[in-house]
Amino acid sequence: MNRKDGRAKVTGTATYAAEHQIPGLVHGYLVTAAIAHGQITSIDTQQAATAPGVIAVFTHENSPPVSKPTNDFIASKIYEARLPLSDDQINYAGQIIGLVVADTFERARHAAHLVKVEYATKAPIIEAATATYNEAASMFGESMKFEKGNFATGDLATAIAGAAGKITATYTTSTELHAPMEPHAIIAHWQDGENLTVYEPSQWVICSQRTYAELFGLSVDQVRIVTPFIGGGFGSKAFPWSHGILCASAARKLQRPLKVVVSRRQMTANTGHRSETEQTISLGAKADGSLISIDHAAKSCTSPVEVFTEPCTGITSSMYATPNLRTSQELAEINVGVPTFMRAPGENPGLWALESAMDELAWELNIDPVELRLKNDSKEHQRRGLPFSAKHFTECLRVGAAQFGWEERAKQVRSLTRDGKLIGWGMAASTFPGLRSAATVTVKLLADGTAHILTSGNDMGTGTYTIVAGTAGEVLGLPVEQVRVELGDSLLPNGGMAGGSQMTATLVPAVMSACKEVLQIAKATTASEAFANLHQSGESTFEATTSTAPGDEGKKWTFQSWGAHFCEVSVDEEIARVRVTPWVSVMNIGRVMNAKTAASQIRGGVIMGIGQALMEECHFDPNIGYPVVYDLATYHYPSHADIPRIQVTFVGEPDYNFNPAGVRGVGEIGITGVSAAIANAIYHATGKRIRDLPITPDKLL
Repeated sequence: MNRKDGRAKVTGTATYAAEHQIPGLVHGYLVTAAIAHGQITSIDTQQAATAPGVIAVFTHENSPPVSKPTNDFIASKIYEARLPLSDDQINYAGQIIGLVVADTFERARHAAHLVKVEYATKAPIIEAATATYNEAASMFGESMKFEKGNFATGDLATAIAGAAGKITATYTTSTELHAPMEPHAIIAHWQDGENLTVYEPSQWVICSQRTYAELFGLSVDQVRIVTPFIGGGFGSKAFPWSHGILCASAARKLQRPLKVVVSRRQMTANTGHRSETEQTISLGAKADGSLISIDHAAKSCTSPVEVFTEPCTGITSSMYATPNLRTSQELAEINVGVPTFMRAPGENPGLWALESAMDELAWELNIDPVELRLKNDSKEHQRRGLPFSAKHFTECLRVGAAQFGWEERAKQVRSLTRDGKLIGWGMAASTFPGLRSAATVTVKLLADGTAHILTSGNDMGTGTYTIVAGTAGEVLGLPVEQVRVELGDSLLPNGGMAGGSQMTATLVPAVMSACKEVLQIAKATTASEAFANLHQSGESTFEATTSTAPGDEGKKWTFQSWGAHFCEVSVDEEIARVRVTPWVSVMNIGRVMNAKTAASQIRGGVIMGIGQALMEECHFDPNIGYPVVYDLATYHYPSHADIPRIQVTFVGEPDYNFNPAGVRGVGEIGITGVSAAIANAIYHATGKRIRDLPITPDKLL
């Protein structure tokens, strides 16, 4: 099925946050800190305030009032716990210290550069190596520390006794920037001074509605969030950022609709990133490859204005069975902006380390890397003690190996060449938890022969419009062309969060339930019968609203999606250039609702993973703390020429233990394991084991 929203996007009729046209709209431009740590001693706004077209200049000296929200993921959530312009302290370079409002964007930007700021500077901590690490706090109620077997008793010698093969290695990743195609932007529009409409890309519409209500002392009904389309988010658009809060508060003060668009340079500092990580893994195994022990310790960094841990070790207890398991995580505070969720947070860097270590162990034991993984397949989640539901990991490995021709793999490094270049093959496992939340959907059957599906759940570009329409069409027996879908508006029923790969698994059961309910109301088995009954009744519509939510299935099963990546690389040693050539990904995600958009999601994840493996890194200036990269030209990521054809296959069966549709998520699993597969292939090609991402030419020369 083609994308339901495809035509709107390619013709430009899809309206994104900054494109809404509001009468009397004025424009804001952010003023940001030029130092990483210290205090504002003076801020002179006189020249800016008298510049042509300027309406107002806000700083910490005249900041519009905002209330501190609960910030607990339930009542509300903001990315930075510190509210904007709340004091004169500077915690990181690029921190918002002012907002200039003018009648045009260009005038606001010009005036923003006229604001003069003086600072009392303190020495910032920018380098992770010089930071102080402490045990990371729990995330979502789960401790970052876990010990099983002899690790739990402190008998470390016994934990690795009898290991025929042992490896201990440290793997690092660089800071990765959030760089969605659509920049962060917001239009805040107050009506009658009491009701707020926010046009902003939001992955969680209802939570944003609650959050803005708390920030401004409003009832939830007084706030409307409108976000029908999102031009990429990857975790960076789930909650309000400081620029959004400041825009809404300034708009309230001025009683004018106000637009703020964050520039690319500003986005590198204050709209999130994936923290750099350092992970040390020790593996011990018997001669036949059976794992005796896994010890996984990780470090990441956070910001002074918020605590966020990149939970690298969270995935380890679900991957491979072992009698002795230990995971731990440490966190350091440095003077940078807030790290946050970024496609497969934790699972992505965690599998980079674990799947690289598994490859090293396979070479140490002289065992095929696929066979090593098959040997240690886990039947249950070792931390939760619950069996996996509808797990087909071994099928992913076997099908992928067969499709790639893995049996032809050369058994020695540097043994395969083509056209004067070294050739290497690599593989890695892929996984992501199966998540689902509550959702409510309204279905209307209209007299014109169309079905109308309404929910606040939204489409980040992943295909929600398409999935919802396809599901409704299937249940109603109606062509998808006659199904209209409305998403991304808080006036609609609560559709849950587009994050954690859960939008499809959350919405599809609710859509199915509502469609069945409306047919019952219409006393029909298909939409055509319902429309006939509707015409006879003289009514204008049949309507049903239903809600679905997880039950107690999580007490019986662990839900997880699985996969395997296989790739080939060519390495030109003279210039240390790596090219990724054939790629095969085999995935088990439960029922595949739409093969076209699902495969597209996997390909997008693989492409993002290739960028992580070979290109993406953000360095901070050690003196001023600002990212050295400042736009999409200086932040390196893959272009079309860097990407091979990516073959995607789905295996397995619907996971009906998880939800009535049997579907799990697909948005994030595609990136997990990608960087390890590439590094493993590079080792096979060159004999060089690179443990630091990205694998840039200087590391291969």
